[in-house]
Amino acid sequence: MDRYGSDILAHDPHEHGSFARYGHSRPCPANYGEVFEEVETGWCGAVTKVEKSGGMQVVVLTDRHGRSRTFELGPGFLFEGEPVILTPPQRAPKQSAPTNAAGKIRTNSGSVAVKQTRAKVAQASRIWVEGRHDAELVEHVWGDDLRVEGVVVELLDGADHLEAILADFAPTSQRRAGVLLDHLIPGSKEDRIAKEIRTQHPSDSLLIVGHPYIDIWQAVKPARLGFTAWPEVPRGTDFKYGTLAALGWPANDYSDVASAWQRILRSVRDFRDLEPAFLGRVEELIDFVTVGHS
Repeated sequence: MDRYGSDILAHDPHEHGSFARYGHSRPCPANYGEVFEEVETGWCGAVTKVEKSGGMQVVVLTDRHGRSRTFELGPGFLFEGEPVILTPPQRAPKQSAPTNAAGKIRTNSGSVAVKQTRAKVAQASRIWVEGRHDAELVEHVWGDDLRVEGVVVELLDGADHLEAILADFAPTSQRRAGVLLDHLIPGSKEDRIAKEIRTQHPSDSLLIVGHPYIDIWQAVKPARLGFTAWPEVPRGTDFKYGTLAALGWPANDYSDVASAWQRILRSVRDFRDLEPAFLGRVEELIDFVTVGHS
């Protein structure tokens, strides 16, 4: 049987052979951080580069071990199990704004977007997170909501600084402090700090919550990066470097950590790409510090 036929316009090659079981392809932008599978080779990896090479556009897919392969943009890829034709990445905006059933534009957090030309003047209440990566993830998903409410997110640079920061801030029921801690599980250092500080402030002025993850990286669903679970890092090993080593990603210095974080952050499209244990805590903090806002 002539698989393709004598008339190239009369037959669709995707109707025959091993690719036929996937159905018809649709165009899909090769956005950075998205995970694709190349059907012919079975190579699966996240988009780390799209460029021109040899007169054609190519995409570089990097797997979870840090190994990369280059393919020509076009048909022959799978995205979340469905066939796609890779096209150049979207640039502005990076992602189309999500909508609800009524067609209303949603923010990355899932809230209905509010049309306004400028952010509200900052309110007295504040939210603190442990580090820069935490703040960048919160901004990426909840930034639009926080600007509408006039809520500022600040850095603790570690839970050890929390007591001094709150002593200086002096929270009240009208000037609330919300705190998000990493690894807030029974018996952890963060748990001991939180219990002690909660006794020093009324419950209507301070809310300390946390997620169970050692580092904010784990709040991102691993499937977004092409693997099934975040690796276990041995006690005593720096979490970030240990994670990079276990994944086979470059782990020589902090520039490698920074590059890895940008790759992780780019993989987050909206709230659906975050673990519920993290989502719920951030929403709880926002509700707490915006009580009484008009």
